[in-house]
Amino acid sequence: MQRRALLASPLLAPALLPAQAAAQTASLVTEEFLVPARDPGIEIFVRNKRPEAMTSFAPARTLLFVHGATYPAHTAFDLPLGGLSWMDYMAARGFDVWLLDIRGYGRSTRPPEMSQPPEANPPLVRGETALADVASVAAFIRQKRGLPKIVHMGHSWGTALMGRFAADNPGLVERLVLYAPVWLRTSPSLADPGGELGAYRWVTVEMARRRRTAGVPADKAAALVPPGWFEHWAGLTWATDPDGQRRNPPALRAPNGSTADGREFWAAGKPWFDPAKITAPTLLVLGEWDQDTPPTMAQTLFPLLTASPGKRLVVLAEGTHGMWMERNRGALFQAVQVFLEEAAA
Repeated sequence: MQRRALLASPLLAPALLPAQAAAQTASLVTEEFLVPARDPGIEIFVRNKRPEAMTSFAPARTLLFVHGATYPAHTAFDLPLGGLSWMDYMAARGFDVWLLDIRGYGRSTRPPEMSQPPEANPPLVRGETALADVASVAAFIRQKRGLPKIVHMGHSWGTALMGRFAADNPGLVERLVLYAPVWLRTSPSLADPGGELGAYRWVTVEMARRRRTAGVPADKAAALVPPGWFEHWAGLTWATDPDGQRRNPPALRAPNGSTADGREFWAAGKPWFDPAKITAPTLLVLGEWDQDTPPTMAQTLFPLLTASPGKRLVVLAEGTHGMWMERNRGALFQAVQVFLEEAAA
């Protein structure tokens, strides 16, 4: 296991921050790790942020975040926009916050098949494999902090992974946050390229830009994302794939395992996990314009959480699947934080 420690992350240079954001982030500690996966040769990139003064840890204030089907966690959940990332926001409010990039994404190991043409191999990083990566990192955190359980939070495909983990391991999950939750699909997946699936797919910045505004009223699209935010995210995200940078136009490799699972399970009317087995308090939260995981999915999933005490469904106005990057992201941050802090008080 490799470990890298930083005080005051260099991404958060004080000269670039508004005064309030600088004050919130100045006392945070950032650490990075490469956690061995269960199978040899694979390491999972993990980042942690917490208050510098934090010396004791509690299940209700320790959170692990996992990303969706196309992009890594660290360039989204910890992307400073307007001087502050979502991870900063949580950590500044007294939380021990962790994220991971599943194998094949971001700064984690890419399986060797990703160096071959996509058509040479079947879809990579199916749900069971990704779930094992989540389990490895969650166990690492619990051991490092000496905790019996922690909060699990996922976005998009990550909600399927965290939902399945919570259903299979009820004793290890303190609370569950499903942001843009996946459930049985009645409309096409925007992440599915169609046709026969290879090991991975190539995604360009322009493809991502078009996907962002799906379902947004025409008169609202221009103001959805503040100027420069999308470009900042895209620059950092596409830079995580050096092989893709050599293409024209540059492209990002995204494993197709989640897409294959989507066809086999969600689009076929077969749930990948049983919501009735989730016993942790659960929050479902998403934007009203989400076309990747439309509100109907969350509305269908919500009543199936029959064993979840204090469950909650929140649909936020004027937000899409990527609301964390949009002008109304504060409403998303607040909705999640209220749910977390009512337990942590």
